[in-house]
Amino acid sequence: MADKVLVTGGAGYIGSHACKALARAGYLPVTLDNFSTGWRDAVKFGPVVDADLLDRAALDAAFAEHEPVAVLHFAALSQVGEAMAEPGRYWRNNVLGSLNLIEAAVAAGCKDFVFSSTCATYGDRDGEVLDEDTLQAPLNAYGASKRAIEDMLVDFRASHGLRHVIFRYFNVAGADPDGEVGEFHRPETHLIPLILDAVDGKRDALTIHGTDYPTPDGTCIRDYVHVMDLVDAHVKGLKWLRADKGSRVFCLGTGDGFSVREVVDATRHVTNRQVPMVDGPRRGGDAVKLVCGSQRAKDELGWSADRSNMKQMIADAWRWHQSGDYRQ
Repeated sequence: MADKVLVTGGAGYIGSHACKALARAGYLPVTLDNFSTGWRDAVKFGPVVDADLLDRAALDAAFAEHEPVAVLHFAALSQVGEAMAEPGRYWRNNVLGSLNLIEAAVAAGCKDFVFSSTCATYGDRDGEVLDEDTLQAPLNAYGASKRAIEDMLVDFRASHGLRHVIFRYFNVAGADPDGEVGEFHRPETHLIPLILDAVDGKRDALTIHGTDYPTPDGTCIRDYVHVMDLVDAHVKGLKWLRADKGSRVFCLGTGDGFSVREVVDATRHVTNRQVPMVDGPRRGGDAVKLVCGSQRAKDELGWSADRSNMKQMIADAWRWHQSGDYRQ
């Protein structure tokens, strides 16, 4: 029987792709989700537990029933604007929920934990390629809550032997090339799906949040990683832990950044359609530039971002967007 892996947020964008990658790697993914943002049709690769991370009893029951050998933890609130307006919600959901999960895992004897963190823990580091040793100085409650969870994992490693791999990355894009799962949020906040919605007439226009950043075209710059490359790293991180190689932090990125306008231009090229746009104000908590290196992941995990070129990410997202499975 295949080893089970508990995947929190497994009904969401990244989590559902991770479940597929786990199933292909010979594991049985068990999705745990409260379905506040995930969708049930994305749960295709293993059993599901309908539960909230704030419900400790439900977590204990899930560990007892499924006896997972490891946890992949994706579940979190992640909208920067919302985090600036409602920081308490982010501390409560992300930090307290993660603490419940970590304690439940330790109590059940599940000692391998892969955590989906973020380059937002670094704050604004214009001109730097971020790596594992870059000083963390988050600008908002989203980044701060993720950093706090990283700290918790270090403490539980020291006191309970909870082995962990932490992945820091920023923008994730693209979709499963097979079309089984893809990107869908309620509400949609990610740049490429928003552009595709505007291209396809599902929204009137793309709003560009800030055109006066100190960048060549005035829009902020981010590093983008294909979701399939990203979840491949998570499977490799799980195997790292199962081989008892120790706890580790890895950054995942291409080392190259794209401005909002550059992503728009690439979308025009891929779709051969115009993108209606309007200019809007900056959003609080947004950094000017975040670009992430991944040399450690390449050297130690054997990871590579093979699919993470902008046109490929947009093409895969566009294919999913146009499919019958795309939900609006």
